[in-house]
Amino acid sequence: MRIAQISQLNSSVPPKGYGGTELIVSLLTEALIRRGHQVTLFASGDSVTKAELIPGCEHCLIYSDKSPKEKHILAMLNVIHCLQKAEEFDIIHNHSFPEGLAMAGSSGKPTLTTLHENLDGMESLFVRYEGWYNTVSNTTKAFLSEKEKFVGTIYNAIDCDSHPFNRGERQGYLLFLASLAPHKGAHIAIEVAKRTGRRLIITGNINEGFPEYFREEIEPRIDGELIQYFGEANPQQKRDLFSEADCLLAPINWEEPFGLQFIEAMACGTPVVVFNRGAAPEVVSHNQTGFVVNTLEEMVAAVKNVPLIDRRFCRQYVQEHFDVERMVDEYEAVYEYILERS
Repeated sequence: MRIAQISQLNSSVPPKGYGGTELIVSLLTEALIRRGHQVTLFASGDSVTKAELIPGCEHCLIYSDKSPKEKHILAMLNVIHCLQKAEEFDIIHNHSFPEGLAMAGSSGKPTLTTLHENLDGMESLFVRYEGWYNTVSNTTKAFLSEKEKFVGTIYNAIDCDSHPFNRGERQGYLLFLASLAPHKGAHIAIEVAKRTGRRLIITGNINEGFPEYFREEIEPRIDGELIQYFGEANPQQKRDLFSEADCLLAPINWEEPFGLQFIEAMACGTPVVVFNRGAAPEVVSHNQTGFVVNTLEEMVAAVKNVPLIDRRFCRQYVQEHFDVERMVDEYEAVYEYILERS
């Protein structure tokens, strides 16, 4: 099968730091190639892949000094470049939002768009989109209006084998790992650490849309002892941090479409304590791989109960439900389903 994968340009494929969607694109692309498919990847030029890479820009855009308008134009051109080559592919799989959602369905070739994000006021694009689509959680689907060509929910996944499972003693800290923006809740994680007297390591990129949040809400509370800031972790550093943490704190203040860091933590045997928002209860099994809570007080209490969680089951849970081969099986089946009906 000849497959085009359209990535976002924010991060490289795979990402060197932050970039959940780009990680999924990478895992899917490389697995499809291992299974004998011919894959062309439209992504940033610093991506690393065995697919044919057609760069939409020289370097990923997350740390670029380009203006928001320039980034938007490059993302549009990346999609357009794929559509210009549409006759070379059997199917186009679009991961770009909002640019890909706006244009990819009009290529004339069978097209699948994976909605990795919430629409956030862009429902008009969704209404006009003419291709097939899937969501990464049932929660995300619940926010969409009814529309034809929905092929189901396909949960994200990770390469579980590449995440170390620590059976021994841990360093005993709480971990916050996410972009440093208000809706991710690092300020709440700090409050949990202070109320429990537990050391907290914060790792994540300073979100370019909310520089004042880090400067005003996070940085003044970092003391280097109880509250520590690691900076943005690369993939290996993330694995090391997960495998030594007592638990991952995820005090999210928004409808999280999936939460890739949840399964990364659990694969390392690290329970997740998360607010009951978005897809959290679909991804974290309450009382088995962590705790899904509703308030700050409940989160504080849950941290004290983390020793009750079986770390081996956390690992097993991810292997059974969120490993990459399951995800690729489902996308292959969807590609075949779409092609049969096109």
